[in-house]
Amino acid sequence: MVAAAAASKAVEEVLVTKVEEEDLETEVEEEASVIEEDAAVSVDAVDREGHHVGVVVHVEDEASPRGGRGGGGMKGGKKVIIEPHRYEGVFIVKGKEDALATRNLVVGESVYGEKRVSVDDETGTSVEYRIWNPFRSKLAAAMMGGLGHVHITPGTKLLYLGAASGTTVSHCSDIVGPEGLVYAVEFSPRSGRDLLNVAKKRPNIIPIVEDARHPHKYRMLVGMVDTIFSDVAQPDQARIVALNARYFLKNGGHAVISIKANCVDSTAEPEAVFAGEVNKLKEEKFKPREQVTLEPYERDHAVVVAEYRPKKKSAAS
Repeated sequence: MVAAAAASKAVEEVLVTKVEEEDLETEVEEEASVIEEDAAVSVDAVDREGHHVGVVVHVEDEASPRGGRGGGGMKGGKKVIIEPHRYEGVFIVKGKEDALATRNLVVGESVYGEKRVSVDDETGTSVEYRIWNPFRSKLAAAMMGGLGHVHITPGTKLLYLGAASGTTVSHCSDIVGPEGLVYAVEFSPRSGRDLLNVAKKRPNIIPIVEDARHPHKYRMLVGMVDTIFSDVAQPDQARIVALNARYFLKNGGHAVISIKANCVDSTAEPEAVFAGEVNKLKEEKFKPREQVTLEPYERDHAVVVAEYRPKKKSAAS
């Protein structure tokens, strides 16, 4: 009897251990970086106002030194509502904290460890959105700062100068979609390798590892574009944008330029630096349209939007 009781107790301990292990595996799976296709993650739900209701899949943002800023404070498994932003191709993920997002062009793939949201649309098709962190993207910071028009929409042909590792480029790829193109120029070979890896899974990104000061070297790769986005952080950035505009930017197209004051003149006040860069753009046949600062996401930064060779309005008859 004693032996039987001992054997029964041993079996119970094994069963308890197995259950605990299964519970642990379940917790790990819920925090995994890959979206599992089950009802716990992909939710077929639309609220009364027609907004998609989804679930955040928590992905550790290992590449970001800023920890909690990786995804707007959202946690895995929390339900959220997704609404279209006034910027076409951009969305608002409404939860405990609102966040920007783009619709993932490559479902199931993150680019830099960003959090993702998965929902089922009205047809039952799984749709995935990638959280866009304004602390890691000048373009997202400008959107959060109230920029009126970014001039990057579905179908846009975009020339991106200073593409780095492809963080913001990947979100632009989401926005322009399969009908658009992103020509991404990056001078650093190390960042260029990361950019190439991003482009392998995104056919609408054309990676170009070259110096943006010499657009003639990649003139055979780039067609006419609707918009130039520049984040090269160089003192001659206005000149670099103008050189590329002469080759590739259509008349009436737009340049969206991120200006870091310290990179242009570390001795002058940021406002004076921004004004000086705007004047340089005017000399290069750009007409300034908008300017926003990037506080609190970036210090002493501004984004300027300018129209290139604006079309003259016909006189009223």
